[in-house]
Amino acid sequence: MEGKEEDVRLGANKFSDRQPIGTSAQTDKDYKDPPPAPLFEPGELSSWSFYRAGIAEFVATFLFLYISVLTVMGVVNSPTKCGTVGIQGIAWAFGGMIFALVYCTAGISGGHINPAVTFGLLLARKLSLTKAVFYMVMQCLGAICGAGVVKGFMGKNQYTALGGGANVVAHGYTKGGGLGAEIVGTFMLVYTVFSATDAKRIARDSHITILVPLPIGFAVFLVHLATIPITGTGINPARSLGAAIIYNKDQAWDDHWIFWVGPFIGAALAALYHQIVIRAMPFKSKS
Repeated sequence: MEGKEEDVRLGANKFSDRQPIGTSAQTDKDYKDPPPAPLFEPGELSSWSFYRAGIAEFVATFLFLYISVLTVMGVVNSPTKCGTVGIQGIAWAFGGMIFALVYCTAGISGGHINPAVTFGLLLARKLSLTKAVFYMVMQCLGAICGAGVVKGFMGKNQYTALGGGANVVAHGYTKGGGLGAEIVGTFMLVYTVFSATDAKRIARDSHITILVPLPIGFAVFLVHLATIPITGTGINPARSLGAAIIYNKDQAWDDHWIFWVGPFIGAALAALYHQIVIRAMPFKSKS
């Protein structure tokens, strides 16, 4: 067995990773992956940067829900398709907001704006459990406040009549189908996050850092185009929780578990795929 394991390690590292196209991609720039984040880091709790990052996640998720849910309300409220931005507009609102907010907050908190993204990065040891839990709490609070402001502007009756932007499995689809859509959609998003922020790619191509928000926002846009008709597109437990709490109707809570279980499974699969298959991390030589 030891011989076979050694063969696997050698096979994973025998050839250097090279991209087939582009002069900058062919260079062998030195790079080092950051060390795995500790599971618990008590010193973070006394650092202002820790709380500043949490506040950035709160504000970003607040703005994300405010703009996206208002867009959904406008589409639902319009009597004709000609008078609204339609599904494409909703998808652009979600994707565009993620693009803008990741750009604004990446240097402060990493621009997660999504508990599923935070969970995937936690599994890959990109941040501590302490910070991950804090981020998730702040994201959920921001989402609740964002949806609450929309309800305050629109009025309770109109907000409730228009569905509150809550995620539910659409009529004609099974809960299993909705769960699958959330798993695959979140996998695409979190896989894009890992690829866009990969340390090896950034070391080889300096422009990659500048472009990080673009593929992430575009992934959100594409997933929404595909899954709005199925679940309204969650792929973000904070977004689903904020709308469900403010809307607070049975139909929103009946399917709510799907919008936590699906994204967390999708994020976990994306983290495993990136770390094990793309980066071959478990097989790298220790020497």
